[in-house]
Amino acid sequence: MSGFLFSNEQLSEEASIPKEDAFWEVLVVDDEEDIHQVTKLVLSDFRFEEKSLRFHHAYSAQQAMEILEGDNSISVGLIDVVMENNHAGLDLIKFIRNDIANHDIRLILRTGQPGEAPEESVIRDYDINDYKNKTELTAVKLKTLLYSALRSHRDLQTIELHKKGLERIIAASSSFLECDNVQDFASTILDHVSQVLGLSDSEIYCAAATNRQTDSGSQFKLLAASGEGVEPSSEKIPTNVKNLFIETHNRKTSCKSCNEYVGYFTSKGGLETMLYVSKKSSLRSTDCQLLEFFANNIALAHDNIKLRETVKESQRELSYILGEAVEKRSKETGSHVKRVAMYSKLLAELSGINSYQAEIIKMASPLHDIGKIGIPDVILNKPGKLTSDEWELMQTHAQLGYEILKNSTNEILQCGATIAHQHHEKWDGSGYPQGLSGENIDIVGRITALADVFDALGSKRCYKTAWPLEKVISEIKSQKSKQFDPKLVDLFINNLEQFILIRDNHPD
Repeated sequence: MSGFLFSNEQLSEEASIPKEDAFWEVLVVDDEEDIHQVTKLVLSDFRFEEKSLRFHHAYSAQQAMEILEGDNSISVGLIDVVMENNHAGLDLIKFIRNDIANHDIRLILRTGQPGEAPEESVIRDYDINDYKNKTELTAVKLKTLLYSALRSHRDLQTIELHKKGLERIIAASSSFLECDNVQDFASTILDHVSQVLGLSDSEIYCAAATNRQTDSGSQFKLLAASGEGVEPSSEKIPTNVKNLFIETHNRKTSCKSCNEYVGYFTSKGGLETMLYVSKKSSLRSTDCQLLEFFANNIALAHDNIKLRETVKESQRELSYILGEAVEKRSKETGSHVKRVAMYSKLLAELSGINSYQAEIIKMASPLHDIGKIGIPDVILNKPGKLTSDEWELMQTHAQLGYEILKNSTNEILQCGATIAHQHHEKWDGSGYPQGLSGENIDIVGRITALADVFDALGSKRCYKTAWPLEKVISEIKSQKSKQFDPKLVDLFINNLEQFILIRDNHPD
């Protein structure tokens, strides 16, 4: 053996038995077998944070490279300088830091020939964490060195866990921004809680709830729970979870235990959001910190979604009010615009339009006759047939509606402008005001045209009585490929019972 690795220390031959999979991985790189044996012996009873050491042995720099290329779990490397050549250990350090870009492993250079690698230049030029002469290393000093190196590695791993967790929180938060409603939002919570912790769904149980700060704790609304889908009944969750939500509401603060966490966050509007997570194994401090960040984002996202729903509902109501105002002026039923809106959304979804755009069509379609505000009452409410001049004036309502709405930057009103302009165009090109045909007519105009005619024919007007359903369907079929898009007519006929259900649920 070259020099003394340990001196003046009594070595213990008793090794404690570590728990399975609870190890710190240590790589010993030295060309002398005695160094491996003595290092392993002196550290046999070493434990740090309830974990023992597991040793990996390499007898050359090349062998260490092969080990490290396939294993990034090693926490500490004890590396000799002189092995197959005088600078083999230094070459190994360059390989670790530069070639395989492993910056987490703590590297301790040990040498019995300090003249081959002067300490000052090595510390300056190589990314190592300590430099020791083998002759100065006692058993106590080696253990001290390991404690320091493992603490450093643990802290780096903690930072990396936080980094990855925060990246997952950012990804989850981006998903929240894409949610159109609370139901989508609740599903997103369930999808992302396990991802934030880097676990599988089967390893955790999650539940999210909301409440008003001033209400009773038992009045919370359950947004989602593992295995129960979105917006389930509060009776679906375990009693202990229910009690924790109530207790958290009463205490107005987050709480945690060994394997349970309940996050509590409030909004400016007086709402509170609570997130419960339990894990089969113990929750680490990093788990709770990440959940705290995530739960805070859930609360902010929930506020934003509720605000967006309020704005959307306001826009929907405004569209209905404007549409109904026109209908009342022409002495038609106010329910007409609501039914047309629902028919239009259903037809849009059946035609393959995504749910977001279908909702836009629903909110915009009540504005289809907004241009009638510019038509004189004597024409609008004439009980008999219009003269050619009166009919020509009546037709201008499509252009008038477009002119009223076209300059808005709001996507609902932009859609409403297109609908107002084109809902009297016909598939065969015989409609007005532009004489568009086929797919040159925007899909929103084609959809609303069919929805409007279906409801208008079946409703009583000042100039006609309501048609029976059979006659309405016959007329729509006869106008397939003439007035109406043939594909939309087929979808309408094949799903007629859904349209009738809407009609029956919203009578005049």
